[in-house]
Amino acid sequence: MTRFRPCIDLHAGSVKQIVGGTLSSSLPDSLKTNYVSKLPARHFAQLYKENDLSGAHVIMLGPGNQEAAKEALESWRDGLQVGGGIDDTNAAEWVKAGAEKVIITSFLFPNGTFSLPRLQSVLKAFGDNKEKLVIDLSCRRKGEKWFVAMNKWQTITDMELNQESISLLEPYCCEFLIHAADNEGLQAGIDHELVQKLAEWCSIPVTYAGGGRNLDDLELVKKLSDGKVDLTIGSALDIFGGSGVTFEDCVKWNQDQEKA
Repeated sequence: MTRFRPCIDLHAGSVKQIVGGTLSSSLPDSLKTNYVSKLPARHFAQLYKENDLSGAHVIMLGPGNQEAAKEALESWRDGLQVGGGIDDTNAAEWVKAGAEKVIITSFLFPNGTFSLPRLQSVLKAFGDNKEKLVIDLSCRRKGEKWFVAMNKWQTITDMELNQESISLLEPYCCEFLIHAADNEGLQAGIDHELVQKLAEWCSIPVTYAGGGRNLDDLELVKKLSDGKVDLTIGSALDIFGGSGVTFEDCVKWNQDQEKA
C-alpha cells in the first residue's frame, strides 16, 4: 500500500528544503534553498507523531546537525529513521538515541566503490539485526541508467541501480530509501520510470523521494508501483513553504488508504 512519508532535512542545524543537486562541499555558494523553517526539528517530529506518520526520515546534510537530529529523535523515540554520516562506529549509538532505524549510504562506498565488508560491519553493530538498517540508494541518471550517488549526491559511485544490486543488498536491510537526486527539490514531477523499476526490483519496502508535488503524484506512484512504493513529499508541502499540497491532505490520504 503506497503511503505518504514525511521528512526532516537538516542543514547547518536548521530544517530546510534544498534543491538536492546543488549540495556541494566544494561549491557552497551553489546551494539553492527552497525553504528554511523557523521551527526546530523536534516540532516536526512531534507533528508526525501526533498524526501517526511512521517511517519518516531525518537526514543530516553535512555537519552541525547532530543536536537537532537528537532532539527530533527524543520527541518521537523509536518513530523516526535517521541518516547522514552514519557508519559502523556510530550506528548503534543513534539507535540508543531513539532512532527506530538508521539510514546509511556513503560509508558503503569508500572512494565511490561498493564495499560488502563495510555493509557487514554496520550490520554487526546491531547484532546482525537487519530490521534496524535502511540502505539509501539515492541516485542520479546517466543516460538510460541510474547510479547510486553519495557525498550529498555529488559523487557518482560504481553501483548501478538495477535488479542485480537490489538483490545483492536486500538480505542486509529491511528497506530502501531512494532519492532521485536530479528531481529532488524541483517540484517538477517524479521519475516515472524509476518508480516503476523500483516496484519491479524490490521485494522489501521502498520509499521514493524527488519531485513529488501533490496528491496526484501520490496517486501516480500508487498506480505506477501497484502500491509497492511509498512517496516522500518535501518542498511542495505547506509546512515547508510549498503550495502544492497541504500536510493535512497528505495525512488524510494515508488514512483513506488504510480504509480502502
